[in-house]
Amino acid sequence: MASQDRFTIAVVGAGGVGGYFGAKLVAGGADTTFVVRGRTLEALRAQGIRVLSINGDFAVEPVKATDHPSAPVDAVLMTVKAWQLREAAEQIKPIVGEDTLVVPLENGIDAPEQLASVLDERNVAGGLCAIVSFVLEPGVIRHAGAQPFITFGELDNRVTPRAERLRDALRAAGITADIADDIHKSMWSKFVFIAPMSGVGAVTRVPVGVWRTMPETRRMAEVMIREVAALASARGVHLDGDIVAKVMQRYDGLPEDATSSLQRDVMSGRPSELDAQLGAAVRLGRQSGVALPMLETAFESLLPQEQVARGAVRP
Repeated sequence: MASQDRFTIAVVGAGGVGGYFGAKLVAGGADTTFVVRGRTLEALRAQGIRVLSINGDFAVEPVKATDHPSAPVDAVLMTVKAWQLREAAEQIKPIVGEDTLVVPLENGIDAPEQLASVLDERNVAGGLCAIVSFVLEPGVIRHAGAQPFITFGELDNRVTPRAERLRDALRAAGITADIADDIHKSMWSKFVFIAPMSGVGAVTRVPVGVWRTMPETRRMAEVMIREVAALASARGVHLDGDIVAKVMQRYDGLPEDATSSLQRDVMSGRPSELDAQLGAAVRLGRQSGVALPMLETAFESLLPQEQVARGAVRP
């Protein structure tokens, strides 16, 4: 453990997720260090972080930020894009001590497996968060929708002292945080929400307020939800029987201009989490013998642009 008296946290990444939750931790007095690089590192060192939030704007300055983490910490929040996760895990090896808890907050479903391929599995937890947020410029975050929360847990669902300490540190900073009764079910419950939203949004290139009102695209979302639920069941995780209605109700409650980070990246021509979301569903579906025709069609439709964005093919 990094400290017997002060709970230390590293936040890897300072985008819409890491910037918001990290800023809340700093504002709440938590001993927090951002692990970032490039323009983001320069901005955080020069001006801290400013959050423009539906719940009230706030700013924190100074903040601790580095691109060469070295001192072991008690907990790490991984908030980079899913496709950056393995590289980020290599970067944080020096700060992962024997009892450090590493919590992924990515949108994909296989983040714990990716982390365990680089770090010791005993350090890896499962995790998820809810927030609609994005970067306006390095060090400036817009929280545009949803009441933010973090849910996490040990992969064997034990409630451990280190998990309780992280939960308490998050709550002390004013963040809604809970240890899941079943972290695997919680992660699939997030995935069944985000993957269809990303798929429909990226294919149609319109915000949720448009596609949820049209019968054709609303049906696309409903079919994708059913496909993800069927895949979860095949993987041993049984979601609620009314999961389609519950997820659609959540979509209906989002701001009209809401989009997923995957959709925003696709529409901007940037590399996205396509492989970690729709691609992961397609791979797991093939492994489990579950047909996912709507998700597979969306994935294959978006793949050419993804390859262009990554420089794998020329337009």
